[in-house]
Amino acid sequence: MTETAPVAPRVVIVDDQALVRTGFRMILTADGIDVVADAADGEQAVAAVRRTRPDVVLMDIRMPGTDGLEATRRILADEAAPPRIVTLTTYDLDRYVYAALSAGASGFLLKDVTPEHLTAAVRLVRSGDALLAPTITRRLVERFATAGDRTTPLHRDLGTLTPRELEILEAMARGLSNAELAARFRLSEATVKTHVARVLSKLGLRDRAQAVIAAYETGLITPGTR
Repeated sequence: MTETAPVAPRVVIVDDQALVRTGFRMILTADGIDVVADAADGEQAVAAVRRTRPDVVLMDIRMPGTDGLEATRRILADEAAPPRIVTLTTYDLDRYVYAALSAGASGFLLKDVTPEHLTAAVRLVRSGDALLAPTITRRLVERFATAGDRTTPLHRDLGTLTPRELEILEAMARGLSNAELAARFRLSEATVKTHVARVLSKLGLRDRAQAVIAAYETGLITPGTR
């Protein structure tokens, strides 16, 4: 039986610098990734996503007019099956990373990323994984989450989770990998993956990075505790 070739990821590039958009387009297309549109600001980005229905959006943060954070919020709120969004920026500042993740981004890259890392990142988030390690996300949340704040879009009702799923979420939010979760709870990794998938599904979260934020911002974990 002939195997079907994997479908190339469909990507929209958003950046206010034409040179950056051109460079990223060349890198991605050279690696077999389909760049279906590009945009110079947030308004154009929202329109491009509605028109082309990409798998992944590479989104600059700081742009004139509608910035990348607002565009991310609008895209994820408007689309029934929204794309995965990776934030791109020259600003290596924690507050930008946290703001992007809180807005719903699945990852964060600096613009000096290598070509290999860029293409790998697109394929990673397209597959459903988070680009940012949960341990890094935890550090960000502990710095920026406000106790008692329940206005975040990542707030979810943890009452939908079983006791075991709550344990999995708490341990996952502390940065444990699937292998470490399996060892802690004496479960197979396949069972752990099932629990993780159920946690994400019940809470309406896209990936593990958002699960970390949700665990802190719902009060399951208090910043500073271990």
